[in-house]
Parts: sequence; structure tokens; C-alpha cells
Amino acid sequence: MTLPDLLDARARWRGPALAVDRSWIQPLDAAERAELAAAAEALQERPLAEIGRVPLPALSAAVRRWRADLRDGIGFVLVRGVPVEGRSEAAMTRMFWLLGRELGEAVPQNSAGDLVCHVRDTGADPADANTRLYTTRAEQDFHTDGADIIGLLALRGARSGGVSRIVSSVSVFEVVARQRPDLAELLFEEWFFHLHGEFPPGFPAYFQMPICRWDGRHLASFFLGWYIRRAQHLPEVPRLTAAREELLSLYEATANDPALYLGMEFQPGDVHWL
Repeated sequence: MTLPDLLDARARWRGPALAVDRSWIQPLDAAERAELAAAAEALQERPLAEIGRVPLPALSAAVRRWRADLRDGIGFVLVRGVPVEGRSEAAMTRMFWLLGRELGEAVPQNSAGDLVCHVRDTGADPADANTRLYTTRAEQDFHTDGADIIGLLALRGARSGGVSRIVSSVSVFEVVARQRPDLAELLFEEWFFHLHGEFPPGFPAYFQMPICRWDGRHLASFFLGWYIRRAQHLPEVPRLTAAREELLSLYEATANDPALYLGMEFQPGDVHWL
């Protein structure tokens, strides 16, 4: 089972090649940095939710490149040089917000309606099924998030560790399909995902969707392995079959193959759009 050859080859990237290429790193120039900082300063009294798109003429050409890379290219870009040094967290958040509004509409990140979340250790228990792992020190394995575009702004470097890795879901699928076509078919069936307590009263504690969808041109993937495994603790969710257990392990092992993933260390002021 393989995807048609008509699929854009750029979606099939391999990390080691991009580690050499590095054209996915796009630095802001002095004019772009100054324009972004000035726009954020002018809006410092406005709540984020009330800030729409504002004119950013110096950044417009760069944004068009980012959008093309995200939609029709390799699917990600790292923007380097957002002027975060010496600025408050509120100012940095506004710069991130303004860049994001150039690419799309903000959507809530959780049931509390937060439009921007902070990835930091709050002391929450990562073993608690209702804990979002980005609020803990726990390592998160390869996964996808539920939006068209995901953004991450690095405010400061990690004391230790802090390496971020990404992998092409198209490449992962192709490897799995080549090795085990019988298992790959299961990716297009419905799976049960845990909702981490973020659901209204009277609604189920899980949701269902396929890991992969194919619309005739694009492969779309949604995968959070620990969401699937945590759903197994809900009595109303069917138990995973042996084949599905094997597929989960194979899918995760494939994503963690150094021949596929790209690793990077964020610098303060880096913005990663995926």
C-alpha cells in the first residue's frame, strides 16, 4: 500500500537531508524585526482576542513564503530572530500572535478557551489521564495536534535537553505501508482517543477518528499515541486488538527512526510553524 506518485515529493522529506539543506530556517531581517516589535508595542493595551490582522508591509513577502511552504511545500518553517530579548512575556506573546494572525484564525487550545498556551512544567502529574503533557516535564513522543497550523515561539533556551524533533507523517506512513500493508489499512479506520477531561457534562470522555485520511491528493494524519492508550482505561471503549497494538508500536518506532526525523534545538526568538 503506497501513496500515488502524483503526491508532491516535498511531503516525503527525510530529516538527514533537511539537516544539511536548512533552507527551512528563514531569519527575519532588521526591518522585519523592527516592524513586528513596533506593532506589538502599539497594541500592548489590547486583549489578544481583540487583535486582528494589522498592516505589516515589511513582513508581507516573508509571510507569503511561509504560507507556501506550509501549504504546498515540506509543511513547516522555522522563523528565526523574533526580537524577544529584554521584552516582557506579554510583549513576546503579542509578537507571536501578530505573526499567527498573518497565517490564519486563532482557535482555542483547550476547554478553558485559551488562545495561547505556555509549554512549561506546572508540577502536574503526567500519569494523570486528564493531564496535558505540555504542562509537565514529561517527554512527548511524536504526535500531531488538532489544527491546520501549529505555532511555537521559544522564549528562552532549555537548561538541559530541549531538543525538538519532527517527522513527515507521509514518510512514516509510506514506511509502515511498505513493511506491513495489512496493518497500514487499519490507519484509515476509526480509533478511540481520550479527551483528558475536556468535555461538557453528558458527553463521552473520548472521541473517534481515523489516524489517516486520504482525499485523493493529500494524506492527512492525526496521531497521539498516549491519547489512544489512555482511552483504553475507559470501560466503554473497546479493547485494542493485537493487530492494532502491533500497529501502534510500529508507527511510533518508525517515527523515531533517525533516518526519518529531523532534530533541532530552539534559540530564543525562534518560531516554528507546522
